[in-house]
This record gives sequence, structure tokens and C-alpha cells, in this order.
Amino acid sequence: MLVAFSVTPLGAGEAVGDVVAEAVRVVRESGLPNRTDAMFTTLEGEWDEVMAVVKRAVDVVSERAPRVSLVLKADLRPGVTDALTSKVAHVEEYLSR
Repeated sequence: MLVAFSVTPLGAGEAVGDVVAEAVRVVRESGLPNRTDAMFTTLEGEWDEVMAVVKRAVDVVSERAPRVSLVLKADLRPGVTDALTSKVAHVEEYLSR
């Protein structure tokens, strides 16, 4: 599965990049394929392992903020691997025609 998620600390001040970085660190240390952009972090793996990483990311943010917002979108497609890169590659292929 692919999960795109965003964890936002609330009530922790205006500049929260350092807090968000701790959530991204959790994702990167998980060893699962991932990509972070300006709006979301996308993570690929099995349901239980992906959701455990999302929970840990929320937990580290909640240690530094009194409230946390979580936005999550999931693409569940059994039997598909490397969707993190292959979905983008397919779009790029169509654009190159």
C-alpha cells in the first residue's frame, strides 16, 4: 500500500519545521520506501508496518505539541510493489509521447 500523510503540530508556534522534521526522521529510519515533498510524505509497505510508522510519526510530534492534525490518503492495491516510483514513471512515460 501507499500512504500519503501529513502531520501538523498545532499550538506549538508558527515555525514548526523542526517538529515536522522529527516525524520525517521516523519515516526515514523505518527503512520503508518513502518520499517527502512540500505537502506530504508518502510511504510504501504492508498495512501494519506503514500504519505503525504513521503512529510513531504522530507520537513524536505530539511530544512537542499539545494538539496534532493528521491527514492521510491510502492506495491499497494487493500484489503491487514499487508503486512509489512506478506510478510516477508511468505518468512520465505518457508525457514523453
